[in-house]
Parts: sequence; structure tokens; C-alpha cells
Amino acid sequence: MTAPLAVVEGLRHGFGDQLVLDGITTAIQPGLITCLVGPDGAGKTTLLRLMAGLLRPRAGRVVVLGHDMTRDAAAAHPAIGYMPQRFGLYEDLTVAENLDLFADLHGLDAATRQERLARLLRFTALAPFRGRLAGQLSGGMKQKLGLACALLARPRLLLLDEPSVGVDPASRRELWAIVAAMLDEGRDEGMGVVWATAYQDEAARSGRVLLLHQGRLLADEAPAMFLAPMNGRVFRLEGARLARRAAARQAAGQPQVLDATVEGAAVRIVLRRGASVPTAETLGGTALAPVVPRFEDGFLDAIAGDAPPGAALPSEPLARRPHAAGPAIEVHDLSRRYGDFVAVDHVSFTVGAGEIFGLLGPNGAGKSTIFRMLCGLLRPTGGQARVAGQDMLHAPAAARARLGYMAQRFSLYGELSVVANLRFFARAYGLSGAARTAAIADSLTRFDLSAAAESTARDLPLGVKQRLALAAALIHRPDILFLDEPTSGVDPLARRAFWARMGLLADAGVAILVTSHFMDEAEYCDRLAIVDAGRVIATGSPGELRERVRSTALPDPTLEDAFIGLVTAAATARAAA
Repeated sequence: MTAPLAVVEGLRHGFGDQLVLDGITTAIQPGLITCLVGPDGAGKTTLLRLMAGLLRPRAGRVVVLGHDMTRDAAAAHPAIGYMPQRFGLYEDLTVAENLDLFADLHGLDAATRQERLARLLRFTALAPFRGRLAGQLSGGMKQKLGLACALLARPRLLLLDEPSVGVDPASRRELWAIVAAMLDEGRDEGMGVVWATAYQDEAARSGRVLLLHQGRLLADEAPAMFLAPMNGRVFRLEGARLARRAAARQAAGQPQVLDATVEGAAVRIVLRRGASVPTAETLGGTALAPVVPRFEDGFLDAIAGDAPPGAALPSEPLARRPHAAGPAIEVHDLSRRYGDFVAVDHVSFTVGAGEIFGLLGPNGAGKSTIFRMLCGLLRPTGGQARVAGQDMLHAPAAARARLGYMAQRFSLYGELSVVANLRFFARAYGLSGAARTAAIADSLTRFDLSAAAESTARDLPLGVKQRLALAAALIHRPDILFLDEPTSGVDPLARRAFWARMGLLADAGVAILVTSHFMDEAEYCDRLAIVDAGRVIATGSPGELRERVRSTALPDPTLEDAFIGLVTAAATARAAA
């Protein structure tokens, strides 16, 4: 039997009084992509850093390629490739300069350097961008560059900490294909990969899955083992009497139901262990049909199987807001140029009060630029943008007072506590005295932040940071909410709670404009626009977009199939033109 690349025995580690890993024992085998999954704060990044020799464990041991990482990490480092969660390259250097720097660090001779750089540039399709600054690359291209730098030394053990976070579906598939091809090339050398991910479809494609929860290893097995207990427990509810999002919330509160999510015009239902199959009428629909389980169903069953019904969903009632006359957001021929480069090219759409409108598109398509113009942070080159009835060219300040903005990156003050951040944003939005005090207290309760009120923001788990950022964006009760990839890197439980909140806000009359790379959560939008190369290439409901790519070869397309198909068709048309 082939020796494992890494052996972890009785591993315990923590920070201060907080124990992050508690008694982890596992082994990493060569020839496989081992996916590391778990909720936010489960210890995935800590485990990878311990394997890389960047931390010393409190107890237990980590052995990589025969080297104890507490005493002899330097001997193992030349055979380890590590790509951290945050983009760790030099943004003021070009693609070629970053690669040359890493080649220097690994001591590659001229011939080896030339061969490996050419191969990696070809694999990642970065060759045409050798002279571009890393800071000017799209999110997907940055991740490809980081991956290329990690692969330069041809490591035996490649550690990837959520490399596809914030990357569009097509680029995520490309990243996976690159790593799979490199693994296949390095199979004779005994290469192996550990890939931490928040995307459950990636875990489903892996050779083995390690599931961490609350610092413990709950599962260490092939992905198929997660699906076996789910057979006969997953159904599609048709003919819901309520609107889609409300129907999913109602079904999630039933005692037999573990999970309920929007899927087209239907609701996807996952039953609890041992639960009898309810009638469609009990769940609020007319028909209940069995469907094939997905890996994410098994993941949720493992970490939330004993939680009470609807435990992840907020239940606070929200007062309905009067709907203003006319659209909440109105965009007509909006454009933005940077010299000769057209970032946004005559984009038009409207968003009504109480509507969730999604902007989808590849990295670099222009979505964030549209957001910044609509929030008054960037002046359009041409066209019109009206938000809350105000012209963003002439009265951006008046519009900003009525909108909330949650940025793609965590944009609060990391050195301040949770309550200090809320206090700052309440003051920035003009709240004072009793109104400010009441708004802060309400936010701590509504977003389940009371226990973390005095914690420093930068030390919070990603899911808690997300709730804090949303609380800050909503503290002044805006009429319009802008969400720029708000759930990037967040685990499925936190994403479900987030979208339940969005549904309640929309029901209360708040207009929501959102970008996302999670196609399953784009199902929660009332309408979608797909943006590519600065232009809107398709608009419609999730169901209407799927219909556009339905064919005999693809009789039941997912929204991800629709996204990739429409973007690919647009790129082909541009190339032909």
C-alpha cells in the first residue's frame, strides 16, 4: 500500500481560550483530491496551516512526507505547495514578475524555470496576460495566478485554502480542471491535493472528503458515502400555494423537514432522518416527487441533523413599507469607460420595490462597477441611473441616505468591536440619541450578534462577519439594499439563514440588487440579468433563463448550466463578430 503524504494524529490546537481543533486524526493519500469541508469556524484553515508547518500544534502531531512538522518543517517545505485563502501575491507586479519571483524563491534553474513557466501559463490560459499587473486581473485570473505560483515547485502535497471563493462558475470549473490535470501528471511522483472549499459540488467531485464541525472530524470518507443515507429523503414540491420563497420558509418549519430551498417554480425538500414522508398538502403544495440526492444534502444532514425545524432561519417579523410609485432602481444605457476600455456598455434594467434582482456574470464582467455607480461611489461616463427617485448624476447624496450597501469584501473596521462598528455606521447614517441606541440593540438581537458584541471584528468567523456587515448596511432601515457577492465563502447553513432574511426584507417592501456566484441562491431572485463583457446578454426569471438552454441533450438544465451556456454563446458571438 502506498504511504500517505501526511499523517495527522490526535491533533489539538486553539487560539487563547478557544479550541479550534480537537483530537483530529486522519491521513492524506497520494493520487487524490481530498476536499476539506465544514461550517465557518470549523478549523479548515487552521488544519491546512498546521500541515504547511506555519503553526505548531498544542498537542498531537503532523507528519508530512516523513517529517515531523513541529521539529523538521523546513525539510518538508520544498515538497509543499500552499495557496492561502486571501490573494497572497504582489498586486503591483505583473503576472510574469510574480511567477519569476516564486521561481527565484524555489531556486529553479533557467531550463527548469522556462519549461515550468511555459507549461503553467498554458494550463492556466494566462499567457496573453503575462504583462498585466496582478492587481488588474479578474478574480478568476488572480486565483489561477496564485495556483500557478503554488505549482511552480511541482509539490508532492498541494494545500489549497478555498481557491475558488468569489470565482464565477465557469472559472471554478477551469480551476478544478487545472488541478485535476496537474494531479494526473504528477501521479507517478505520488502527488496529492487537499482542497478546502465552501462549494459542495467541488466536494462531490473529490476522491475523499474530510468534514470538520466544531473542531472535530465528523467524517473521513468518499463523497458517495454522504449520499447513501439520503436515498428516499429528497423530494421536489410542486404547486406551492404560497410564493416560492414563502413556500420554502413554511416547509422548513415542518418537523419532518431538514432543509427546504427554492428551485425554479418548485421547492426542494430534504427530510430528517427517520421521518415519514409527509403529504404534499402538509407542505403547502399539490405534488411531491422524489429526486436524486446531492452531496450538500448529506453535508447538511451531518452537521444539522439534530437541529430543531427552521433553526437556521430568522423568524423576526418585519413591518411592511409603503411601496413608492415607480421603480426603486432605474438604469438606462448606463456606461463607464476607463480610457479606451469599456467596463460597462449601455446597460439597462429596472428593480421594483419588494423585488430581489440578481446580477450574474463572469469575473470582470462589470457587475461591481455597476454597483459602485448606482451607490454614488463612481460617476458614470454616460446614461442614466435613478435610485430611490434620485438622479445619481446630480443628487447622489440624497439617494445614499435611502440605501444600504454590503461590499464584496468585508469592509468594516477590523480593529473595532462588533458594537463599535454598529455605533459608527449608525452615526454615519445620521442616527443619534435614543434612535441610535435602539437601532444598535435591535441589530444585535435581529442578527444574533449579542454574544459577539465586544469581540473584535477581524477575529470573527466568516459567517458572523457576514451578519455584522449586513447589520451595518441595514441599521438605518433603508428602502434599497445593494449586496455585492454577500455570501462568498460562507457555508450552506449561513447562506440559508442569509437568504431567509432577504426574503423577509423583500416581503417588507425592500428592493434588493445582488450579485452572486452561487447559482443555487440565484434561484431566490425574482429576476436575473446576466452581464458579460460589460453588456447585459440575458434577462428573465430563473426559470426563463433555464428554458433558453433547454434541449434534447440538456432536458433539465440547472441555473448553472444556463449561466455557462449563455455566457459561452455570447463569447462565441463576440469572437465571430
